[in-house]
Amino acid sequence: MKWINNIGKNIPLHYHLYFWITYFSINVIRWGSYFGDYFYSFKSNLVEFSLHIILAYFTLYYLLPKYIISGKYKIFILFFSSLLVLVYFIRTGLNYLLVSHNIWPEALNNQKAYTINHFIAVTFGEIYVIALVSGIKLTTDWLIEKTRLEKLKKEKLKTELQLLKSQIRPHFFFNTLNNLYALTLEKSDMAPELVLKLSDVMEFVIYDSKKNQISLGEEIKYINNYIAIEKIRFKNRVSEHITYDKSLINTQIPPLLFLAFVENSFKHGLVNQEKINIVINFNKTEDNRLLFKISNNYILQEKNHNKKHGMGINNIKRRLTLLYQNNFELNINPSNNIFTVELIIPLQDLPYDTKN
Repeated sequence: MKWINNIGKNIPLHYHLYFWITYFSINVIRWGSYFGDYFYSFKSNLVEFSLHIILAYFTLYYLLPKYIISGKYKIFILFFSSLLVLVYFIRTGLNYLLVSHNIWPEALNNQKAYTINHFIAVTFGEIYVIALVSGIKLTTDWLIEKTRLEKLKKEKLKTELQLLKSQIRPHFFFNTLNNLYALTLEKSDMAPELVLKLSDVMEFVIYDSKKNQISLGEEIKYINNYIAIEKIRFKNRVSEHITYDKSLINTQIPPLLFLAFVENSFKHGLVNQEKINIVINFNKTEDNRLLFKISNNYILQEKNHNKKHGMGINNIKRRLTLLYQNNFELNINPSNNIFTVELIIPLQDLPYDTKN
């Protein structure tokens, strides 16, 4: 009798109770109005619904899982047909003994019980109830499974997003610590400044980057700190210019969304050249989207041309796809020794919930 324990598994038992009470009440009112005798309707439906419930649940929770799912269709048909015959005789007998000797009052031309017509009418009625209940259960199971799969998908995407965020170039910290070590050996006045900037960056990566969204102002502050550390490392080889639309300062965006492009500028912009000039701009497009643009000078190396974007760019492309699906634009344009990246994202909530 383990199948009985499955009845309230997906759908709480009180919902089953609400359904049967509602269905029973509708039937009592319907046939009571038809016969002009509500007490008769109540008694006959009480007998019939007791059998409806037993047959429906036995079919849904025992016969279907045991025989249909396992492909034993012939056994199911035989078993189910036998049940219909048994229910017909029990229902007819109980109606005769407990309700009325007029077993089939709604029939035309004084049709009698225990005939082919009466058997067909009763069994089709039972099949109708089972089909109705099955449809409700299967639809509910499908919705529950759909919700479960969507939740799993969101959890998978959220996990992947966290992993992608955690892959922000760890060598940056190692390089910075090495530079800090060198500055302390030289007793440089820049060492304390580097410690403070590195502390700000680490606080952002460890704490703020775990958030689902931060303000654009926080992201710009992090980028400024990042560039400041690189300027300490590379001294007078780096110059930058950052501008932004002040109306966007509180706009909520995913954290660490633009860092890969800034890192990429340093990685490739300082190869085989003495100085790098980075220009960063945050603006609003005419259709009310956020436009991020970064450009830097560089010297193209043919042998690395196909690898110039690095893992950081592939990382950010994957994050953008997970966050915005196809609702973003990313244009990467190396031209005339100027490497330009333009990213356009919507100023709105993410397509799905990524809350922790």
